[in-house]
Amino acid sequence: MKKIDLHTHTVSTVSDYSFDFDLSKVIEYVDKLKIDALAVTNHNIFDMKQYYEIRNSLKIPVFPGIEIDLEGGHLLLITDIDEFEVSNFDEKCKKVSEIIKTNTDTLTIAQFHAIFHDLNKYILIPHYDKSPSIKQETINALNPHITSGEVASISKFKRLLKEENDLVPVLFSDMRFRTDLKDFPTRHTFIDLKEISFAGIKSCLTDKAKISLTKESGNDFFEATDEGLELSTGLNIILGERSSGKTITLNKIASSSGNAKYIRQFSLLQDDEAIFNRTNDSRLSIIHNNFLNEFKTSIEDIIQIDITQNHINLDNYIDSLKKFATESEKKDLYSKCNLFSEDEFSLNDMSNLDKIIESVITLIDNNEYQDIITKYISNENLIKLLFELIEKSSISKIENEQKKWLNTIIIDIQRELRIKTTSSFVENIDFYKIALDEIRKNKFIDVVTELKKERQINKEELGKFSIITTAHRIESATDLQKIGREKKVYSSAFNKYNNPYEYLLKLQEIGIEDANLYKFFIRIESTTLNKDGFKVSGGERSEFNLIHEIKDAMKYDILLIDEPESSFDNLFLKKEINTLIKDISVLMPVVVVTHNSTVGASIKPNYIAITQKSIENNDIVYRIFTGYPSDKELTCLDGNKIKNYDTILNCLEAGIDAYTERKNQTYEILKD
Repeated sequence: MKKIDLHTHTVSTVSDYSFDFDLSKVIEYVDKLKIDALAVTNHNIFDMKQYYEIRNSLKIPVFPGIEIDLEGGHLLLITDIDEFEVSNFDEKCKKVSEIIKTNTDTLTIAQFHAIFHDLNKYILIPHYDKSPSIKQETINALNPHITSGEVASISKFKRLLKEENDLVPVLFSDMRFRTDLKDFPTRHTFIDLKEISFAGIKSCLTDKAKISLTKESGNDFFEATDEGLELSTGLNIILGERSSGKTITLNKIASSSGNAKYIRQFSLLQDDEAIFNRTNDSRLSIIHNNFLNEFKTSIEDIIQIDITQNHINLDNYIDSLKKFATESEKKDLYSKCNLFSEDEFSLNDMSNLDKIIESVITLIDNNEYQDIITKYISNENLIKLLFELIEKSSISKIENEQKKWLNTIIIDIQRELRIKTTSSFVENIDFYKIALDEIRKNKFIDVVTELKKERQINKEELGKFSIITTAHRIESATDLQKIGREKKVYSSAFNKYNNPYEYLLKLQEIGIEDANLYKFFIRIESTTLNKDGFKVSGGERSEFNLIHEIKDAMKYDILLIDEPESSFDNLFLKKEINTLIKDISVLMPVVVVTHNSTVGASIKPNYIAITQKSIENNDIVYRIFTGYPSDKELTCLDGNKIKNYDTILNCLEAGIDAYTERKNQTYEILKD
């Protein structure tokens, strides 16, 4: 098995954060992590001079590559190390760089094919289950040249590995060789090759049986640190005496893993109320935005109309109409012209047609539900519908341009005629718009009236806790002050609360930004209850925080917990936390440091690690011994071994004697 990393960065580009390249870090990385093959894949650029500098400094194959922005996603494109190919590759990459000059530029498929003609010469690896991912239609357009896809984490690697007809998953570091780099990432892929070659790598990336997360331990383990520590992709427990290196090991795992959820010792006990409130506010904000999302759109629509101005326009129209009628007998040559009182042409509203066209395009482009869509509407008919809608849109747009041109002529002629006459004229008015605005206002009032009704809008179960979120009417100007969190006089606005449209105008009048208006119509509250239905106590807040933090780990790639027993009692750990940790470990790697038998033994981990510190030749030596819980002996990377049974008893029970004494002289006596 050979360890490869085909995604690394050595040049800071517009698509990167700024960093200073350090060649010594490349050499250290390859040597320390025993990398067998490397590819240099900078964003939309290939630096041939630097490539040869790196290649000549290493004893392993270094493949030239580039990470291309393609149709909104990222694609790794790698070629062979033959000098002619490198030179040819350099010329093609220059064309990419000429097109992509900002971090929002991207190649189209047509541009990509125009630059890279013969795709058989390359290895193509798209961001697959990794952001920004290449769309499935782009992958389809590049078939059969794409056989593997880069994923972002171990759990995604394993999940993709189980999908029979999906791409071969690969995991790479995606690292920047910075001067300040200390701990190296451990995201690599092992391939089943005796000797590294471009053709050999390309072949392995077509077969899921030839790729692995580890050299010898298969896909149920992963490299946790850059020093070679292997842990289970499930649940791992780290044990050890005080100051034996447990937290140091956890810190190294966090540094090497990248996107890690790290719950540090005592972190939830300190400022537990602040953490609880922050968690509650964050959840409340999400629910608030989700619940009021459609109402926010309604606000955005209603603030576009001006009922007051409409009434002024109506009054002006009526006055001008009366005056025009009384002076009808006094018309002169200019006022008798037909265009003198001609109405302007109304423009076609294109918004609805544009939405329909967009929806049809979505149906055509959709791959996930294509089988259901084509079951009722053939793709051919959808395309015909799209063409007809586009044709209708084009005709309507041409009509609008013609009407705009005619309206300009009408306005110009009317202006000239009205200058030369003393006759009155009727003000232009759009009755349709005014009527529509009134309907919108009344509908808005109905919506707000319904919105103000008290209701439960969300209920979430989190372990033994329930979070109930409810919506209420605004009861006072103080409620508005809490929502706005600004020093404003809200009383004048609150006085209009029972008249939704007038209330909206008052909110604008006192300086509430349009984007925040939707927040001021109801107040939303969240209450966290314990299993008995009462509000949580001070002690329960810490328990809630821990459960929430562990649940939050689903957004990350690995969960690390440092001595949870330092803050919580055994009964809570056994009944609530152990089950939760076990469930999450099915989905991602979990590493827990503990001294506690409730966590250490009762949880039944997949793998254990024991840390030890010793003094050898006046030097402090840290060792980590690993193995299955059922193993007789645990082994260190240097070949040293320790007895599993004795060591675990020492760590969890202070040794066999202390354990026997507690069992016979304390628990048995209490039992009797």
